[in-house]
Amino acid sequence: MKMPLTARSGLSHHRARTTLGVLSMSMLLAGCAAFSPDAGMSGVADIAARTITKDVVAIRSIEDVERVNVAVSALLRRSLTVDAAVQVALLNNRGLQAAYNELALAEADSISQSLPPNPTFSLSRIAGNGGSEIEGQIVGDILALATLPFRTEIARERFHQAQLRAALETLRLAADVRRAYYQVVGTNELVGLLAETKTTAETIAQLAEKLGQTGSLNKLDQAREQVFYAEITTDLATARQRAASERERIARLLGVWDGQLDFKLPKVLPALPRSPRPLPNIEVEAVSRRVDLQMARIELGTLAKALNLTEATRFVTLLDVAGISRKTKDPESPAFRERGFDVQFQIPIFDGGEVRVRQAAEIYNNAFNRLTEKAVNVRSEARDAYRVYRSTYDIAGHYQREVVPLRNIISDEAQLRYGSMQIDVFALLAEAKLRISAQRASIEAKRDFWLAQSELQTAVNGGGRSDSQQESRSPTNSLANGG
Repeated sequence: MKMPLTARSGLSHHRARTTLGVLSMSMLLAGCAAFSPDAGMSGVADIAARTITKDVVAIRSIEDVERVNVAVSALLRRSLTVDAAVQVALLNNRGLQAAYNELALAEADSISQSLPPNPTFSLSRIAGNGGSEIEGQIVGDILALATLPFRTEIARERFHQAQLRAALETLRLAADVRRAYYQVVGTNELVGLLAETKTTAETIAQLAEKLGQTGSLNKLDQAREQVFYAEITTDLATARQRAASERERIARLLGVWDGQLDFKLPKVLPALPRSPRPLPNIEVEAVSRRVDLQMARIELGTLAKALNLTEATRFVTLLDVAGISRKTKDPESPAFRERGFDVQFQIPIFDGGEVRVRQAAEIYNNAFNRLTEKAVNVRSEARDAYRVYRSTYDIAGHYQREVVPLRNIISDEAQLRYGSMQIDVFALLAEAKLRISAQRASIEAKRDFWLAQSELQTAVNGGGRSDSQQESRSPTNSLANGG
């Protein structure tokens, strides 16, 4: 319900000037909000430099495109390390650039929320029977102007949250590149082993066939050696297909195409580090550094301010003040001018704001419980990621230090005994198969370690798959945006 109250000639000029002065002040305050020179990218760059020691850039001009192309081309000329691959993706992936565009849009929204409401000007003229009346009004939303500092603070925190969201997308892309890199390089190393094994298996199959022709090898043993060659051939074809698909996946993440598709990747995985990372305070580190957890904290603080604002304005949702100037001409009397103001507000008869307050309170409670859940999950994820990291390091190291060397010794000794006629060819072939199996398991264990290290970094900094699931459940509140 709106109740217009209009005061005419009896109101003083001072009140009218005061009303117009308040509305004029709102227009002057519009100059306080300004866009940042880099659309908020400084916050994203700081997080990327601190957590993954990489550079990020938002491409906004032809000069930016040229600089990025030069940097990417220089990195692609060499065989890519995991750090180089991550850097190429951060510079060249257009999906990440789209996330930076969304950050710029979030800044525009923040500036919009920080601006005073625009006043409305109206002019009307009524004439008839030789007389006329001209009326001008300038109307301003006093409630929106009074709550502007609160809405500006909320908008500022929303923008900070958008910066963290862009940083989270950066970390997520870096984590995806690391996983894809270790997957494809591990598969490349496995392809190399299987290619060597295929040569050995082919020799064994040919030998078995000759022995079968002479009658020295029965059909059962001959079939066993030939099926070994057939299985290795199938495994090699499967590994090559998987390597090609994994290479295409990392190409998509790197954002390369056309002439850039001939980028070089190593044939073998990096060696294991000398010792695993000691992380006695892994939970504390994760809770303090996880970007998605920082976003949830900001969300909770923003909703708390929105709840306070909703409670403060629960009874009044509309307060418009208009400055009025009216000039009247009548042929039977001298012209006269009237000045005054008009106030409009809602009377909270049916809706006392209880619904909005209840909604804001429950949205705040929802965010509080989500934050608590996320904090518990972050601690668990960090503990689990470190346990997997340590166990995969121990397993890969055990293969590297114990299993593979012992298998090599056994294979060498079998070769000597075969040369001295102490064992037959079947025992030699059996040992060769076991050695190949151990080497294959060693490669897979080393790949699992590097993947576990990547997951550990993600568990501490953020950017994992669970982040997007939690983020999608984050509550939204139009009241938090000043509505």
